[in-house]
Amino acid sequence: MLTQAPRGTKDVLPQDSWKWQAVEAVMREIAARAGFREVRTPVFEHTELFLRGVGDTTDIVQKEMYTFEDKGHRSVTLKPEGTAGAVRALVEHSLYAGVLPMKMYYLNAPIFRYEAPQSGRLREHHQFGCEVFGAAEPTCDAEVITLALNVLRTLGLKDLCVRLNSIGCPECRAVYHEKLRAFLAGRLDGLCQTCRTRYERNPLRILDCKVESCQRLLEGAPSIQDCLCDACRAHFEGLQEALRALEVPFVLDARIVRGLDYYTRTVFEVVMQTEGTAQAVFAGGRYDGLVAQLGGPSLSGMGFGMGLERVLMLLEQQGVSLPEPRVADVYVAALGADARIPALALAQRLRDVGLRAEMDHTGRSLKAQFKHADKLGAPRLVMVGGDELARGTVRVRDMQTREEIEIPLESAAKILAGGKEEC
Repeated sequence: MLTQAPRGTKDVLPQDSWKWQAVEAVMREIAARAGFREVRTPVFEHTELFLRGVGDTTDIVQKEMYTFEDKGHRSVTLKPEGTAGAVRALVEHSLYAGVLPMKMYYLNAPIFRYEAPQSGRLREHHQFGCEVFGAAEPTCDAEVITLALNVLRTLGLKDLCVRLNSIGCPECRAVYHEKLRAFLAGRLDGLCQTCRTRYERNPLRILDCKVESCQRLLEGAPSIQDCLCDACRAHFEGLQEALRALEVPFVLDARIVRGLDYYTRTVFEVVMQTEGTAQAVFAGGRYDGLVAQLGGPSLSGMGFGMGLERVLMLLEQQGVSLPEPRVADVYVAALGADARIPALALAQRLRDVGLRAEMDHTGRSLKAQFKHADKLGAPRLVMVGGDELARGTVRVRDMQTREEIEIPLESAAKILAGGKEEC
C-alpha cells in the first residue's frame, strides 16, 4: 500500500506530463481569446456549500462526496465539482460589482468523487471549466458551448455532437414535475430505491438515473419541452438559432437533465460518436438561480466542466498526436573531471539565453554522454575540455550530420542562441 497510489487516483509521470501541458495550453489560449480569466479556488470547501448548491437529492451529495470533520469540528468536503466554488468566490469577493458579464475559468482543478473508477474518469480527476455570470441571453450559452467545442477541435478531436435540452425555470419545471409524477404513479414499484425517494423530492432526477430498469420505465414519459413557459421556450429557440448560425451540430434530447440540481433552462452534453457508439466528453448548462441561492444577488450563470483525463483518453483513441516538446536544445559534455565546472557554467549560460541545456552529473564517459544526448534528442552537443578548454574554446557537434566546429567558450552561449531556430 505504501508504494501504490490509492484506488481511483493516478500519477502523471514526467514522460507524460507534456501531453497535459499541451492540452492545457490550448485551453488557456482559447479561453483567453473569449475574455475568460483564471480563478483558483480551494481544494475543499464547507460542506454546506455543496448541500445547498449541488442539491441533496443528487448522486454527488448522496453517494460520492469526500466529507470529513476537521480539527475545529467543521464539516468540510473535497470539491466534487467546480461551479459551486466559483460562485462562492464570486459572492465572497463581490466580483459581481465589477464589469459584467464576469467570465472566469479554472484549469487542472482536482475534483473528488467516490465512484467506481472507469476509463477516463477517476475518483480524483482534473477539470477545465468556464463560468459566465451576468449574461442571460441565449447567445451567451452558444458562446460557451462553441468555446468548449473549439478547444476539442483545435486539439484534433472529431465526430463531436452537442446534445441539447432545456429544463425550464422553476415555474414551468413545477408543471412538468406534476406530469412526470402522474406518469410514474403506477410504476413506483419498479423504480430503484433512490428513484422512489426522488419521486416526491425531485422527480426530474429520475430521468438521470443510470439503472437500466428505471430507464425502461421512463419509455413514453412526457417531455419537459412540452411544458416550457413562453420565456423559456423563446430562450431555447434563440439558443438553437445561435448554434445554427455558428455551424455547431446539435440534436435535441429531452432526457438530458444533468446530475446537479442548480441547472435552469439550458443543459447540454457533448459526445463523440464513432461506430454506432457515443462517448461523453463534457457537459454543462445554465444556473440562473445559484448565485442568489448561495447568498449573492440575482445573477444569471452559465458554464461547463471538461475532464482532462477524458480528453486525453479520447485523443489517444482517435490517434491524435500532440506536439512533443524537445527535452534539450544543447547537450554540454564534460571531457573529464576538470571540465565539469566549466561545463556547468556553460550549461547555465545557455539556459540564461533561453536554450534548454542538459549535462551529465554521473561521471559518464564521453561515448556514454553522446548516447545520453541522443536519447534526449539534443540536436547539438558541446564538448568542454581538453586542448580546446586550454585555448578558451569548445567544440560543437551537429548530432545529425556529425559535423563539428570550434567556437570561443566566452561567446558560445550567444552563438548557439543565435542558432536556436536551427536547433
